[in-house]
This record gives sequence, C-alpha cells and structure tokens, in this order.
Amino acid sequence: MAGTRIHVVSDVHGNAKDLARAGDGADALVCLGDLILFLDYADHSRGIFPDLFGTEAATRVVALRTARHFEEARAYQRTLWAGIDRESALEEAVRRQYAELFAAFPTPTYATYGNVDVPRLWPEFARPGTTVLDGTRVEIGGRVFGFVGGGLPSPMRTPYEIPEEEYAAKLEALGEVDVLCTHIPPQVPELRYDTVARRFERGSSALLDVIRRTRPRYALFGHVHQPLARRMRIGATECVNVGHFAGTGRPWALTW
Repeated sequence: MAGTRIHVVSDVHGNAKDLARAGDGADALVCLGDLILFLDYADHSRGIFPDLFGTEAATRVVALRTARHFEEARAYQRTLWAGIDRESALEEAVRRQYAELFAAFPTPTYATYGNVDVPRLWPEFARPGTTVLDGTRVEIGGRVFGFVGGGLPSPMRTPYEIPEEEYAAKLEALGEVDVLCTHIPPQVPELRYDTVARRFERGSSALLDVIRRTRPRYALFGHVHQPLARRMRIGATECVNVGHFAGTGRPWALTW
C-alpha cells in the first residue's frame, strides 16, 4: 500500500520561488506561517522595511533590535514614518507579497498564521486548494492535524500576537490530534533559543502542557530560525522545528 508524504514549511518570509516547489513529490503541503518578509536580518537590503527606507536604515534597526534596544529602535522608526501613512504603505506592501506567495502554494495546502502575518488579508488571497486553519483540525491521509497560528506578546510587537489565554483556548479546542501544528514552539529552552540572534524567542507553556497531556505523535513548529535543538522528544511526542524555509528552501517531510 502506498504511504502518505506531507511536506511542512515555516518562516517562508518572501521565498515564493522555493515555495512553488515545496509540494513536489508530496500528497499535501503544510505551512506554519510567517509568509511576510518585513526585514531580513541576514540581508538588510531585502524586505518591506528596506524597500521603504533603504538598507542603511534597516541595518540600524537590526543592530538596535539585536542589542535588545527595542524602545530605541521603535523611536528611530517613528522618525522614519513621520509624514507617511504607515498603515496604507504597509498594507500595500503586504498585499504585493501575499499575492505572489499565495499564488505559489501547491494544491492542497493547509496553512496557519505566523506572528508576522496579517490574518484579515488571507481570505482575499487564499485560492481553492488552500485551507486556512487556526484553532481547528483537519484529517490528512487518515491522521488528524490540529492547527493554532500566531505568536504571543513580545517586545517585537509583531502583527499577529495574541493573549496567552486566547492562545491556550485555541489549543484546548483542538482536543486530541495526531499532529499538532503551531507557529511557535513549546516553552522548552533548547527549542526556544536562537543561536544566531542569541536570544530566547517566545514559546508557549500552554502548548507544552497540551503536548504532555494529549500526547500527539508529532508537534511541528517553526519561529526560531536557528534553534539550539531542532527536535526533541517530550514523552510520546516528537517535537520538530521544521526549519527556516526562507533560508533553506527545503521542506521538512513527514511520512507514514
């Protein structure tokens, strides 16, 4: 009997070229969010921010954020935005990226939001064959996948950060699943620490609790681009960071 092969990506950050091939050889593609590229920490010339304000300004913001001078970074950005309709400029840029990225999704794709995404725009761009899930579940190849998108409040103040109580409620609403799909990792230091940014990213204690109680086969996530640990077993669950797709261009494969 032929098996099932699912390709999983996260942190696409504008990589439409590789996204168009990400489903090759798979029965379905799962995307764990962060489609938008606002600012590339490796290449400061790429993203919405440098397109608007230039590479030099982007480099300064990256330096301030890396040094955890978040308030100073925000103050500097306010000077750049002075006299510009920020909301309109950002939405126009996000729409351009979404048009290209959603067009690249293969059929079928099952997708949830990352913390940098703008959920209210997704219905406008999601085509037939792309299923958007957040706090809901779906059966793929005979296994139940549960999806919870977005991130938790952080100093970055990214577009889709939701209160911890709301995030926990979405997790609870899933019930028991075979594969638990989120954008952010569980609250485990090795899974949260980014070895290049040299900081802990937000993880979820509620997610860790659900993993321990409901024991899914897999817990899949992204968010941390260069994690200290890419995978770890928690009880019966294999926890996997599926990788920084913007950088690698390669999906992670799940087969059964």
